[in-house]
Amino acid sequence: MDISHIEHIGIAVKDLSKAIEYYEQVLGLKCYAIEEVKDQKVKTAFFQVGQTKIELLESTAEDGPVARYIEKKGEGIHHMAFAVKDLNKALNEAEEKGIQLIDKQPRGGAEGLNIAFLHPKSTFGVLTEFCEHPEK
Repeated sequence: MDISHIEHIGIAVKDLSKAIEYYEQVLGLKCYAIEEVKDQKVKTAFFQVGQTKIELLESTAEDGPVARYIEKKGEGIHHMAFAVKDLNKALNEAEEKGIQLIDKQPRGGAEGLNIAFLHPKSTFGVLTEFCEHPEK
């Protein structure tokens, strides 16, 4: 598996505007993008910190995965995302090593990335995301 770096850390929040205010006014970071990913029922906001990004996640539906996560566990770290060079290869390698996949095939994510998730039951409780920048 060819992981190059931590792409981002996803943080589930109830109120995106209040969370953005905290990250900007208290931590001094700058939100550089806000995007809705309709098929995932989520609105995202991004901050760059060195090579890594922080992705805030606010559910856009009561039955969305982020809303269910917050209801079950509260606000906080939702997932860790790793940048990979070949997403299909990374998924195949993970599955061959006994990791349960949430996504057997890549799908579209925020910022135009191809993404796929590994089940936290197989990753010591951490929802893990692989991200691949599509070929330009």
